[in-house]
Amino acid sequence: MRSAIRATMTALLSAAAMGLTLLPAPRATAADTAVLHAAPHGSGTACTITRPCSLDSARDAARALAGRSVRVELAGGTYALSHPLELGAKDSGVTWAAAPGARPVLSGGRAITDWSANADGTWTAPVPDGVTPRQLFVDGVRAVRARGDSCAASVCDATKTGMTGASRTGIDRWERPTDAEAVIRVRWRNYHCRIASVSGDLMTFAQPCWTNSTSGTDRTGPAWDTTTVDSSRYAKVSYFENARELLDKPGEFAWDSAARTVTYLPREGENPRRFQAITPATEGLVNVDGAHDVRLTGIGFAYAAYRQPDTDEGYAGTQAGLTLTGATGPVDHAGRHYTKPAAALTVRGGRDVVVDDADFTRLGGAGVVFEQGTQDSTLTRSRFTDLSSGAAYIGDTEPRPTAELTGARNTVSYNTVRHTGVEYTDAVGIWAGYEAGTVIDHNTLDDLPYSGISVGWGWNQPEVQKSVLRDNRITNNRITNAMRVSYDQHDGGAIYTQGAQPGTVISGNYLNRSAYGNTERDGNGIYLDEQSSHITVTRNVLTRLGYKWVSNWADYGIDNHATGNWTDTDAPALGGTGSTLTANHTKLDRLPAEALKVAGSAGADPHGRVEQLRRDLARTGTATQSSTDGTATAARATDGDTSTDTRTQSEPGAWWQVDLGAVRHIGQVEVWNDASTTTADFDVQLASSADFSDATTAHITGKALRPTLIDTDEEARYVRIKLKGTGRVGLSHVLVHP
Repeated sequence: MRSAIRATMTALLSAAAMGLTLLPAPRATAADTAVLHAAPHGSGTACTITRPCSLDSARDAARALAGRSVRVELAGGTYALSHPLELGAKDSGVTWAAAPGARPVLSGGRAITDWSANADGTWTAPVPDGVTPRQLFVDGVRAVRARGDSCAASVCDATKTGMTGASRTGIDRWERPTDAEAVIRVRWRNYHCRIASVSGDLMTFAQPCWTNSTSGTDRTGPAWDTTTVDSSRYAKVSYFENARELLDKPGEFAWDSAARTVTYLPREGENPRRFQAITPATEGLVNVDGAHDVRLTGIGFAYAAYRQPDTDEGYAGTQAGLTLTGATGPVDHAGRHYTKPAAALTVRGGRDVVVDDADFTRLGGAGVVFEQGTQDSTLTRSRFTDLSSGAAYIGDTEPRPTAELTGARNTVSYNTVRHTGVEYTDAVGIWAGYEAGTVIDHNTLDDLPYSGISVGWGWNQPEVQKSVLRDNRITNNRITNAMRVSYDQHDGGAIYTQGAQPGTVISGNYLNRSAYGNTERDGNGIYLDEQSSHITVTRNVLTRLGYKWVSNWADYGIDNHATGNWTDTDAPALGGTGSTLTANHTKLDRLPAEALKVAGSAGADPHGRVEQLRRDLARTGTATQSSTDGTATAARATDGDTSTDTRTQSEPGAWWQVDLGAVRHIGQVEVWNDASTTTADFDVQLASSADFSDATTAHITGKALRPTLIDTDEEARYVRIKLKGTGRVGLSHVLVHP
């Protein structure tokens, strides 16, 4: 021992005499794992706990230790990245992890500072070169790009070449109309195109964004598609955004590309001299290309940018957050060449990559992308919130890729996804393309503008009727508040599928409030769309849905089987050859204990709350109406099925009512409009006497929703829905809760 100490001292003295500084080597664990250290302001190449490196230097140091197990530990704090951390094949086998007790955050944000006050209460600040502030976060809270009201198609008439309405909306008088964008939602699609010019009442838009959003190219979609901006389904511009003239609500901002300034109207209590304003600037924070056995754990990802929408490409939405790009390209109506959004973390061609316990927040695009043949990789126990696009995109859009480029056996599990699709409202929470053996399990998803989980691609196009899709499992997920009505996206579901998927199972999921409160009948629980085939749907709990609990409408979707599910409504028979609905528990007004157990164990939290159904007094009542149109009898509104409708003739004061059989205490009435949203401008009357002489009345202006809720505190035997004028009453469901 003494000789060893003497040798060490001799080496240190010799090093000192030569003017060298010896640093302790990276520490090793019992398994001989070399541990390197990185910190937000790390520098040099030592990578020790006292002399930590930058991320790039830590990566390079790990490469120098080839053949050893390496762990890079990140100290807490914010790592401001001007470029992504690039990990390739030679970075395989390395673990990137938060240091014990630390929460490191990789950030692509740039601070906006030097605010000056304006006379109108707004504040303006210069923007650093190379930065376009599409999003702005003030003390961590997302600001809103200044936006106006909607513009109906009768004023803003969209064509293949442009749009009318510049004069009537006042856009022709804006100082910088070419900084503004039109935001349009048509069915399941979302479009963001920048104004290119204004001439009188006419506007043109950046190209190729506008052509890719209209029927002006054969690349936009199949012949049956009526969701382009110049289609029969187009009803309005949802709003124009990003003009100084639209700044009228606290928390809004506008970007001026000529002056390179951003102007913000502070919320109450905000002081621009003290707050922190950050805009996403760096696109992509970590890229993993062709690596295997890489692990990223305990790391945060924030303020990553998504640059495409700010270019002339804009955002020509196709479905689920993917876009059509390029002025030219292959004609392919199956979406093979659609473009995924930019993500904070992208894994390409990865093998056995693990992303664990990560936080993805305040992003201008998506959270995670696994693509280009990523296999056997896992995204687990991570949190996604306040994302402009979706949380996770798994796989690709090529139906028959080579073995090396096939996405297979990936797992997305125990993640929490909340408040995503904030800007690009067609985005889904979790998307998987042509995947085989992928598992999406025990995730919690809430507050989503469109569908929750989407698996499969290609619609009914011949070129994709045979693909690698198979053996996927969508199990034990909790999806609540999907297809939010305020975002005006339609024709989706809490769980949505495409394509023939032999061996795929959808089981144990709790789906509550999908398209609840919708303006039309098109929000589903489990939506087996187009040629979805060979899928088993079993032991799911589905409640408070805008339309069907399971939908398989297409004749070319075959061999689907739904059995043993619990739901508060019903559904027509499944379409396609060999599909079946058997032994399901439908039309419930209370969930039984077994259903409560399944629902309660779904999601990332094993003790999640389940919203019990409320007893329906109308279910056993006697329904009548003022007249009947064909076979649309009054009893269809009390049959527990939101897919069947009543209908009266068109007449003055048309009405529908239910006799509860006795005076009962009534706490709430749910009125579900029919498929054609017929019922509008009506009274809901509650009375104890059959002549309604003692009725209390609540008036509903405009169309009934699915549902419109009327809270009350009355004793009554009769509930009547009566038009104020002349017209029809059409209802799919009326519930009366004690």
